[in-house]
Amino acid sequence: MKRERGYGRRKKRICSFCVEKLAEVDYKDAARLKKYITERGKILPRRISGNCARHQRMLTVAIKRARIMALLPFVSE
Repeated sequence: MKRERGYGRRKKRICSFCVEKLAEVDYKDAARLKKYITERGKILPRRISGNCARHQRMLTVAIKRARIMALLPFVSE
């Protein structure tokens, strides 16, 4: 009795910053940055967020700057 495994092809995630042709990720855009943070306040990894490597690095720096400026929380409430 072998079990069938449901390993289907996953849809390729596309970097939303590349689609919108944004050159830089702005730390003041808190609404956009909140989409890339978990409910615990952690930054989503690239394999989940679907960002390219360049924009993931820029996103990480922007989130950290927004935390220092108190635009985003360090941890969830």
